Amino acid sequence: MKNRTWLCLTLLAFAPVVPAASKPAPAPSPSCDRECLRGMLTASLYSLLRHDTHKLPLSDKVRVTEDATEKPLDKVGLVNTVTRLRGYRQDFLDERGGMAATSAIVEESGAPILLVVRLKVVDRKITEIEIVTTRSRKEGLIFNIDGLSAPSEEMNYAPRPEQLNSREDALKAALHYPEGLNAAKTFADVNAPFTPNAYRYENGQIMAGPDCKFAPGCQNISTQSLAIFNRLGKVTTRVVGVDERMGIVLLRLNWGVREPTGDQLTAFEAFKVYDGQIHAVEAFIRILPLELAKGGWD
Repeated sequence: MKNRTWLCLTLLAFAPVVPAASKPAPAPSPSCDRECLRGMLTASLYSLLRHDTHKLPLSDKVRVTEDATEKPLDKVGLVNTVTRLRGYRQDFLDERGGMAATSAIVEESGAPILLVVRLKVVDRKITEIEIVTTRSRKEGLIFNIDGLSAPSEEMNYAPRPEQLNSREDALKAALHYPEGLNAAKTFADVNAPFTPNAYRYENGQIMAGPDCKFAPGCQNISTQSLAIFNRLGKVTTRVVGVDERMGIVLLRLNWGVREPTGDQLTAFEAFKVYDGQIHAVEAFIRILPLELAKGGWD
């Protein structure tokens, strides 16, 4: 009996350890969480205001573009010209992708500027800075500063966890938008999941939704005619990031046909997605030369 007991204990001692069934290991925490990313944006905006970028945590190989043109950070015009940060600022924070972007209003000697800043952050260092400015209707077709006094309530609604879609599903919903533009009929024709009260703002001007007065039929974003996009050609889409906590997908769109000025429409478009539907679209638009339409980034 003792021999048998000794044998069992010996076998157990050398048996491989089989872990108990458990949940999958959580994804590793990002090196720069939401508040870290938000802080990077704040530091970047204040570096423009103070005309000093030396305190920014920059990678040795940071890449910078201003209005789609690559240049050293100290050659960026805004570093020397910003005189004020206004109250409007809408952040987009993608922890998984290490991306932080903001659409904001700043001033140059009292003159307002629509500003988009996108950062890529790796190991708490800024590796990419993309800056796009719009200073007038000539540069953006629309320039309604009064419509951008404060960030919108809808974009800043924090969905409950059960309302949020997966990253993949939120992106799938938002990508119906460029699909609809390419079809140039209506968003309903491509089954874009807009809510009945969904709206679209462009450079502070409402261009679709219940309060729209821009054109007949613009009150319903789903059935609003998209025929105008026939003359702009096919749209190219870059996925900038997904703010999974706030249910926001940020895309950059550019079209394939020149405007009468010889330049091309480009846009950063933010989509509020939760409960499986698109609730709002807010865009900052800039006209750029055709050769710079992709913004200098693939």
